[in-house]
Amino acid sequence: MNKPQIKVATIDLYNNERNEGMRCIKEIVADAGIKNSNIDLKYDVFETRYKGDVPDLNYDIFISSGGPGSPFEDEDKQWDKDYFTLLDKIWNHNQTSEQKKYIFFICHSFQMMARYFQFGEVNKRFINSFGVMPFRKTEAGKKDIILKDLTDPFYAADIRHWQVVNPNQKNIDEFGAKILSWEIPEEENQDNPAITSIRISNEIVGTQFHPEADPESMLYHFKQDERKKFIIDRYNEDRYWEMISLLEHPDKIKLTRKTVIPTFINNAINDLISITV
Repeated sequence: MNKPQIKVATIDLYNNERNEGMRCIKEIVADAGIKNSNIDLKYDVFETRYKGDVPDLNYDIFISSGGPGSPFEDEDKQWDKDYFTLLDKIWNHNQTSEQKKYIFFICHSFQMMARYFQFGEVNKRFINSFGVMPFRKTEAGKKDIILKDLTDPFYAADIRHWQVVNPNQKNIDEFGAKILSWEIPEEENQDNPAITSIRISNEIVGTQFHPEADPESMLYHFKQDERKKFIIDRYNEDRYWEMISLLEHPDKIKLTRKTVIPTFINNAINDLISITV
């Protein structure tokens, strides 16, 4: 008997910048294929920001990656318009079809997601954020499938110059969306922390942090002189080495890596298979 096929597309927004995110996503998807041996998992990558390639609705699961720079800098470019056209198609499809499309947004894509759903204000952070950071769950986050098995606070890789703040509660309520986590504010943003994860629907979720990051990918960043200097200047050298030590804790970045996106993918696969059987 032929196995049901599930098609996964990663939307690469790194704009040809060297990164570890795409490797990590590929490994997570490959692992999902191994664990779900009852399906034929097909995986493709679309270099949307660099080459203008955009997947179509023949895919079942979409993962939209992180990336450099401002989420507004390419508003006049065709790839940006095509990206939002795809989001329109996914959203409209899910309003009318029993077999839904699933999409997960990461970091830069989370800011693009906020532009689309307008659940908060997207602006430049008061200072760049880089490192292994703690995040606080909301009550909804404590129950949500992608976060409930994490500690509270939980830890993840945070690499961003931009942020989503000032939640638009009217739009959030209209979508039936739930904010799942917040950054733990620093002294400069005590009264206005950033939203760090949100669920729009069962099929649509995003995180400002990088849940795909593993110790190897973060060590790549930590070893770069400018990032080491940034952390030491911003905090101190002890904090730099503390962040590196967090990479090996089983309940910190490793737990986030093996929980958040794998749970999202497995939930999508289970839902899709239940409809096709």
